[in-house]
Amino acid sequence: MKDQSFDKQAFLAQTPLFQSLPPDQHQALAQIAIAQSYRKGEVLFWEGEDESVGFFIVISGRVKVFKQSPLGKEQILQIFAASQHFAEVPAFDGQPFPASAAALESTQVLFFPRTAFVALMQAHPNIAITLLGIFARHLRWLALMVEDLSLKDVPQRLAAYLLYLSDSPQGTLEQVELDITKGQLAAFLGTIPETLSRVFAKLSSEGVLEIEGARIRLLDLSRLRALAGMSE
Repeated sequence: MKDQSFDKQAFLAQTPLFQSLPPDQHQALAQIAIAQSYRKGEVLFWEGEDESVGFFIVISGRVKVFKQSPLGKEQILQIFAASQHFAEVPAFDGQPFPASAAALESTQVLFFPRTAFVALMQAHPNIAITLLGIFARHLRWLALMVEDLSLKDVPQRLAAYLLYLSDSPQGTLEQVELDITKGQLAAFLGTIPETLSRVFAKLSSEGVLEIEGARIRLLDLSRLRALAGMSE
């Protein structure tokens, strides 16, 4: 991606991370941001190996952040799409990345170098205040993820994920569409594809949902919410 073909300032003005900032700060951020492109499967950084020298905002495509065991088992921590940001915390504590990141498809990102961004925060303290709110929300998300992985079984995690999709702009109360493979979904839910397939089959046989490829019809929202531990 060439910088001349992309209006970084306009893009940053509509991202959740920076949209509350004034135009002059969008301009300052655009001046330090570096546009980067990655092919499907290409790694942005490796856990514990690459020095954390900045953070990213996705322009287009999707990035998975994951951890991998010595035996190769993968746990997807989160998937980031357009306008979402990641790797902020390691960019500021100076430690190596605590997880790895790779492109799920052809992906473009904006990279913010740590040194330049810290200097910008010193000049514009309200940027730092904005990031404090982001870090607080990230800590809440991590607490929920630990709860899901440690206290909920696979059917509960799947039900919660499907309900999350139904509440997204791409879904409806009656139908969702998986934007990742079932293998990737299994890794995201902390299980293996075979177990996930059995859970899908069980929920389908019980009339809770109906599967048509990547499209999933939610036939019994009450059962799904009860399974996920959500109140009506």
